[in-house]
Amino acid sequence: MDRVLILGSGLAGYTLVREIRVHDQGLPLHMITADAGDFYSKPMLSTGLQNGKQAEALVNASAREIADTHGLSIETDCRVTRIDRQAKRVITDAGERQYDKLILALGAHPIIPAMRGDAFEQRITINSLYDYAGFRRRLPAPPAHIAIIGPGLIGCEFANDLLLSGYRVTLIGPDPYPISGLLPELTAKALQHSMQQAGAEWRLQQTASIMEQDGAGYRLILTDATRVSCDLVLSAVGLYPDTELAEACGLQVARGVVADRMLQTSDEKIYALGDCAEVSGYNLPYVMPIMHGARALAKTLTGDPTEVVYPAMPVIIKTPLHPIAVAPPDRKAQGSWLCDENREGTRCLYRDQSGNLLGFVISGGFMAERQALTKALPPIMAAST
Repeated sequence: MDRVLILGSGLAGYTLVREIRVHDQGLPLHMITADAGDFYSKPMLSTGLQNGKQAEALVNASAREIADTHGLSIETDCRVTRIDRQAKRVITDAGERQYDKLILALGAHPIIPAMRGDAFEQRITINSLYDYAGFRRRLPAPPAHIAIIGPGLIGCEFANDLLLSGYRVTLIGPDPYPISGLLPELTAKALQHSMQQAGAEWRLQQTASIMEQDGAGYRLILTDATRVSCDLVLSAVGLYPDTELAEACGLQVARGVVADRMLQTSDEKIYALGDCAEVSGYNLPYVMPIMHGARALAKTLTGDPTEVVYPAMPVIIKTPLHPIAVAPPDRKAQGSWLCDENREGTRCLYRDQSGNLLGFVISGGFMAERQALTKALPPIMAAST
């Protein structure tokens, strides 16, 4: 019977375990994780303040509880240093581990902005429960001033959480408007206005080049020489797939670890799942692609080869000051945005020349249309014919 070794204990790794057990109670499963292995909902990290949650309150189950429930062996606080594909083994700081099938569920790492200054290492990134615990320990009481580097999706979600918890927030970044990589300008400006009404300050089309200690707080110097004094600096520039192990062992890597629709990499014994994976050209670092991928891969690993199918999967941006749902058109789509707005929100529909809906962005009062619009969209990756 194949030995399945899973690297990573995030949503991808644990969802795969659960789905495998739906089909096979006896398949040997072993997991290696660099952290404590506690299961938590990572999207909840950006709403923890307004919900009054400390890090420990976000844990849904401990590694031991999951191991007992699903018949899984887990090595926690264990780092994998190398994959030996020829010998089908991984080398860790606790020894070597053999596999028949290896699953890379390694997630993604924060992008670190290029800055200098005597306090640069004091910036905070939040990409794990451990990071969040450190953030809460260092977070002063409101109305302290928090500077957020990065006005993208992650930065705006944390900014909303802080604003709703009584903090002063300044968002800094080179973008012309918030979440510019996903949102049409109309919706982005509506979000910007709602957050500004709640007290957010914006320093757009600027980057923070220097971070210095300033008494008990910090001073950021922007590229236009503007100085921003604050009590804490949160870096939320974005994430990049963790491909280091894959690249070092010779697997094909592009933005993520390249995998086909079976989630199989360039090595037939190794699969990639979740934020680290680039599946048939798609790197989709969201919850629903992980769920669909885990269900398909679980079937494949238990003897029923199954390609992953991605239906239309809108992303809900957790900005309650101005809620947004995004279903971006495919990068190869040919069409244009048609946008309208009212006092309650915005609606932007991306249609081709024949009028077919290929994507949408809705916000505020238009959120009620999400289900109907989603039904009208084509799948991201349809079933093979």
